[in-house]
Amino acid sequence: MPLEIVLTVRDAATGAALVGAGVYLWHCDREGRYSLYSEGVEDENYLRGVQPTDDTGTVRFTSIYPACYSGRWPHIHFEVYEDVANAVATGPIVKTSQIALPDEINAKVYATAGYEASIRNASQVTLTGDNVFGDDGGVLQVATVTGSVDDGYAAALSIAV
Repeated sequence: MPLEIVLTVRDAATGAALVGAGVYLWHCDREGRYSLYSEGVEDENYLRGVQPTDDTGTVRFTSIYPACYSGRWPHIHFEVYEDVANAVATGPIVKTSQIALPDEINAKVYATAGYEASIRNASQVTLTGDNVFGDDGGVLQVATVTGSVDDGYAAALSIAV
């Protein structure tokens, strides 16, 4: 399922767009595996990327909708760095967080071919019970998702750093 991920990075104190910040984003595949780490894909590098924010503080990644794997709410990881050079050199991280995907969209995506295991896994976890989002129910981390199963989805989130 195609997914465009749109993150806008803003200064928490002023609300100003952070231009040129490096954003590293990654998530699991439809089977719940992470490239470079999960068994069988340790030597593969996919569903990961680094981009600089534009003059509005925004980055756009074209990807797929991640699976729901056992014990975790469907999510996308990201780190914000001062710039791309720091991101690719594992320089100091400005912010690390995750994007939570909304339940009603998860249900629609997971009803499509290739996401069969996600149906069972999603039924066994809640946003408030998740070990990352549970503190506040992900209130500041749930993306706004638009689109459809036929056309794909776009997930947008504004991030304060």
